[in-house]
Order: sequence, then structure tokens, then C-alpha cells
Amino acid sequence: MHTIELVVFDMAGTVVNEDNVVYKTLQKAINNKGFELSLEFVLEHGAGKEKHQAIKDILAQVDTDTTSINSESIFEDFKRLLEVAYEKLEVTSFDGIEDLLVHLKNNNIKIALNTGYNTYTATHLLNKMQWQQGTHYDTLVTADDVKLGRPNPDMILKAMENLNVTDVQKVLKAGDSIIDIEEGKNAKCGLTIGVTTGAHTKNQLQSAQPSYVLDSLVELKELITTAL
Repeated sequence: MHTIELVVFDMAGTVVNEDNVVYKTLQKAINNKGFELSLEFVLEHGAGKEKHQAIKDILAQVDTDTTSINSESIFEDFKRLLEVAYEKLEVTSFDGIEDLLVHLKNNNIKIALNTGYNTYTATHLLNKMQWQQGTHYDTLVTADDVKLGRPNPDMILKAMENLNVTDVQKVLKAGDSIIDIEEGKNAKCGLTIGVTTGAHTKNQLQSAQPSYVLDSLVELKELITTAL
């Protein structure tokens, strides 16, 4: 077991419980163009990615000539729909998450949030939850902060740079999608954790071969305490 200096948490579906509103909205924006894609299909091919890239990747999985479909217009529609959805939405953290953050802080472990959202959306979510930098987390890294999104390791490396963490073997990456685990592995994180509270099932997460798959991130308390 590795000593952990930094935990990098994905946001929606991992620490943020927003009832999959982002992917439901993504599904709606794509289906507005005449598709009939299920939420499961959208999650399978789009979860965890920068959202314009997610749209492109989802369309590429559909048996059609995607060159005739303007992904940019779908993305703009998605952003408009999401803003409306978020105004009405109650956003919370999953049970036990805030206690987990306190536990990590008490053990001098730094906390980064990273996300395939843009900075505006991520900040809007955090404001709804009344999470403050310095209290609930130490740095936020979004799709706007890097050139290459997941599964590339750039967001994790940026979080390490922001927080002066130099040994990637002392970094734990946790997320609810396969691409989160791939991101952690590509960064060569000491531990990669899948959690079943969001986009992908236990079997889907295990297919990416993380260090652990958990039903709740609260289980990290015991894992990390063992590592200290």
C-alpha cells in the first residue's frame, strides 16, 4: 500500500450527487437532433469526458455519417439546457463525503477536484453545494485548464503542480467512470479507485482494472488509514 499525499476526486457521480443531470441533458441535446439514444448508451460512451468530446465520441458510436451532424450546435444546445436544469436542481454531496474530506485534511492529505466540465459549470456546482476552496478542497482542475482531457493524465499532473506534489505514486485517483481509472493509470497514480455511485457499474469499472472498486467513497477512510 502506498502512502498518499494527494487524492484527486472526479466530481459528478463521485463526490457530487446531481442525479446524472449532465448526462440526461447531454442525451436530450443529442436526441433533439433526431436520435433515440438511451441514457445507458450516453453514459457508456461519454462519461467522464470533456463534454464536446463526449458528444463527438457518442455520435461516432452511432451507425451514421456523423460528418453531416454539427457537434458544435449540439454542444451549444447542451450548455443552454444544462443552465436551465441547474437552476432548478438541488445538488448535494453523497452521504459521508464531507466527513471523508475532513478525515483526509486531518491526515494532511491534499484534495483536488477534477472534471470534464468547464470551469463555469464546475464552479456553479460547487457554489450550490457551498463548498469552499481551502475548506472542502485545495484545488479545482477542469477541462478548461488543460489541452488534453481524459483519459490523458494532464488534469492530474496539473493538480500535482498546483499543490506541489511531486511523486505520482503518492497520488490516489477516484472516479465513477472507466475513463477516470484510465486517467489515473495513464498518470501512473499509486492507487486508482472506481466507485459505483455514478456512471458505470461495478463490472464496467472492474474492466479497467483499478486498484479497488468501492460501493461508497467512505470506504477510503479505512484504505487510506491502512496506508498511513
